[in-house]
Amino acid sequence: MQLRIKEPSETILDDARAAVGDAPPALPAEIPAAAERSETRNFLVLAAYQVAMRAGWIFKTESVVMPFVLDSLGGAAWLRGMLPLINRLGQSVPPLLAARRVTVWPQKKWLLLGSSSLMAASFLALAAIWAVAPGTHWWMAGAFLAIYAVFFVCTGINQLVLNTLQGKLIEATHRGRLMLVANLVGAAVAIGLVLCLLPRWLRADGADFVWIFLFTGICFSLTAASSLLLVESSDSHQQAPLRVRQMFAAAGRTLRNDPNFLRLAVVAAAFSSTMMLFPQYQALGLGPRVGLDATHLIWWIILQNVGTGLFSLIAGPLADARGNRLVLQVLLLALCLAPPAALLIAHFGTAAPESYSCVFLLIGLTPVTVRVLNNYTLEVAPPADQPRYLSTLSVCMAAPIPLSPLVGWLIDLAGFEPVFLAITGLLLAGWLLTFTLREPRHPGARPAHVRP
Repeated sequence: MQLRIKEPSETILDDARAAVGDAPPALPAEIPAAAERSETRNFLVLAAYQVAMRAGWIFKTESVVMPFVLDSLGGAAWLRGMLPLINRLGQSVPPLLAARRVTVWPQKKWLLLGSSSLMAASFLALAAIWAVAPGTHWWMAGAFLAIYAVFFVCTGINQLVLNTLQGKLIEATHRGRLMLVANLVGAAVAIGLVLCLLPRWLRADGADFVWIFLFTGICFSLTAASSLLLVESSDSHQQAPLRVRQMFAAAGRTLRNDPNFLRLAVVAAAFSSTMMLFPQYQALGLGPRVGLDATHLIWWIILQNVGTGLFSLIAGPLADARGNRLVLQVLLLALCLAPPAALLIAHFGTAAPESYSCVFLLIGLTPVTVRVLNNYTLEVAPPADQPRYLSTLSVCMAAPIPLSPLVGWLIDLAGFEPVFLAITGLLLAGWLLTFTLREPRHPGARPAHVRP
């Protein structure tokens, strides 16, 4: 049987017939079923994509593995502080510059493929450098940070595209479920891989970084391949080209014209201040105050991902049922416990230094909180403006991060206590501000959704 697209006049006539009881056969009823099948497939593909991403990401954890790479090259605290700076700048400015391109690009999955491939190439390049030049050389720290910067430029664009695709392909009330599945399965797979592989590559006296970098690159290559399986219709959004200055001006107008989003941006900036402590948690645990060795890095990685999976079990269903604002409030309050817990254990836990590993369970809240911030943004942003809102949020999250090297310098100068407690104060201020955010969900209302 051959189907044809009806003219608008025919549609109007069919509606009139239906009003008087003379409706034609409901042949197009297959269309919603097809759309539902497409969303189910896209749900599974996006979940698999994030599982493979998590499997690679666990071998390059910013709070554990990457600071250890710099420490093995003789890096100081301020050099470790460059890691969160590169991380957040790469995930803020490039997405803002790419937001218009993402908006007008007909099929976003090709951008997802390209950015994932470049992320994989960055770590394959690091593996090649460490294979060709084993040992410690004066130039390796600079080469590492340069490639790491390229990686996070690609990561920033990748996350913008991924979040935009989720807003386009997945209903608002299913995004918490997607976060749950991706984080829970991803954490289980990643932990299994760490237990099988990382003890061979990470030792108390050093590490085989070639294999760590190579495996990470392979996992990111798998994410790139999986993006080809998405079912996505072409968009027809139009936006005039903007200069760089105009892009930042557009982000500023977004904040000025949407007071609720402005408050969210301030919350995101306060939350991101905790990322400046990621390299310092590892330094505190391996330093003389706690006295653990590099073999504990494996357990810190595992506990961090266990935390992500466990907190997703609560956050995902709660976000779908009660909204992302409530989940954000719970997560931020729990995150406030991490810096004081690290200090208390370092001060009183000398009899049982292994208890310091519990801090990394709380750090596992971070990726869940980032996802909830993005999901809340998708709900409050008009569909055509979602890339601009998401990229603006990323810029605001990066606002405190240029202070990260200064944080490392202050820790060298004054110790961990004043810095950790100051950032705890910022987190508490951000948590209090969440109570002023608007809840976009209304009882009985169906969230706006653009189907593929």
